[in-house]
Amino acid sequence: MIDHQVRVHPSADRLPPEEQLAWKLAVVATGTQDAPDLDAEASEMVINRIIDDASVAVASLRRRPVAVARSQALAHRTPTGASVFGVAAGTRVSPEWAAWANGTAVRELDFHDTYLAADYSHPGDNIPPLLAVAQRTGRSGADLLRGITAAYEIHVALVKGICLHAHRIDHVAHLSAATAGGIGAMLRLDTETVYQAIQQAVHTTTATRQSRKGEISSWKAFAPAFAGKVAIEAVDRALRGEGSPSPIYEGEDGFLAWMLDGPEASYTVSLPGPGEPRRAILDTYTKEHSAEYQAQAIIDLARGLREKAGPLEKVRSIVLHTSHHTHHVIGSGSGDPQKYDPTASRETLDHSVPYIFAVALEDGGWHHERSYAPERARRPETVELWQKISTVEDPEWTRRYHDPDPARRAFGGRAVITLVDGTVIEDELAVADAHPAGARPFDRTGYESKFRTLTEGIVTPQAQEDFLWTAGRLAELAASDLAGLFPAVDTNAVAAYDSRLPKGLF
Repeated sequence: MIDHQVRVHPSADRLPPEEQLAWKLAVVATGTQDAPDLDAEASEMVINRIIDDASVAVASLRRRPVAVARSQALAHRTPTGASVFGVAAGTRVSPEWAAWANGTAVRELDFHDTYLAADYSHPGDNIPPLLAVAQRTGRSGADLLRGITAAYEIHVALVKGICLHAHRIDHVAHLSAATAGGIGAMLRLDTETVYQAIQQAVHTTTATRQSRKGEISSWKAFAPAFAGKVAIEAVDRALRGEGSPSPIYEGEDGFLAWMLDGPEASYTVSLPGPGEPRRAILDTYTKEHSAEYQAQAIIDLARGLREKAGPLEKVRSIVLHTSHHTHHVIGSGSGDPQKYDPTASRETLDHSVPYIFAVALEDGGWHHERSYAPERARRPETVELWQKISTVEDPEWTRRYHDPDPARRAFGGRAVITLVDGTVIEDELAVADAHPAGARPFDRTGYESKFRTLTEGIVTPQAQEDFLWTAGRLAELAASDLAGLFPAVDTNAVAAYDSRLPKGLF
């Protein structure tokens, strides 16, 4: 890996493109085209993530934000476009709108992959826009594989090197750069074109994190889909010879100077050198439970504590000792009263670790629908227990969260349960059971099982097997085979749900 120092430059420096971060990211994308072979293990993980994305997309088809995005996309049909989850196999829409609909479906349940470092990310959000462009441009499964591998490489590098959250900038700014780069790798574009597309994408997807604060709305699901849509449009403009704000990262009125650490900003972004394998996807991990990633280990911890805790009406208090991020983003350190509100939205509840711990402790597990049902959140005994749970930042858990060695990094915490008689029960868990370093790391069998579970009753057993067979041979797929990456569902049931939505402009 090569460490690249990134800092703000005044316009008078006339920083050459080759010295700019956006160019270096573009080189990672275009360099992927010249790699003699993609890493075999990374390629297998790409297939796992395609399966994972399809699992959660299908499970969310009859949720309102997904239906809205799908309805908007269907207003932009074209016979040479891309497929949409939940609609008839022959239906095609313009690729940017397919990315919008499919990206929203993938993100809605907060149930696919994650990468946490200096910043946060869901790298699987790159897959819908790349798949849409692959279909529109007649690319093969091998082309798509190359593009997804490059997108993950760029995404992970940015998340490791540049923290957005400290300045309350939403993490989709890193996503759009990765998607633009991945499209460039897939289409075998030249470095100049990819460089311009990355800059345009970053410039137009910089937004605040209010989408993940307070009363969280459905925009949390739409935001990554918007980034993918914009990235496709940025590539289209760049292909037509249009330039972009430059240098987008280093400029004196650019991203670093005004959105992040200011004129004295300096960051280190590590990128693979020529000929190095693209293996960043192997640093990422998926979710067993439909909740914010920092809650994954907490759910497993609660599951293990259920019998030890005894009758929960005898609990006086529960304190979760955890990292800075968990405490301030999904814990009581956020200062969000909505995290303790039984009438809060699903999006808010999946960012409330006190709620999640309470329900997981009561139920001994987690379900992507039942655990968020309004009647579940308002259950009196749950509300009583929920209000007794708080979080505190523990410097040791924060240090472990940022450990430079991925094998030692920890995203969990320590639970201290105090009963009314003074008895104290403690336990801790560093990583979720499904994490690569956890008790039951996800392998292909785990991803396939998740797919079958989430699509049961929506996708027939034969259609499930057809999809898994197609995904498993990604590198061999012809362009016409990519439609098989969209599992067949009961489209009449989906359309009936859509018909009840209010109409918009399209």
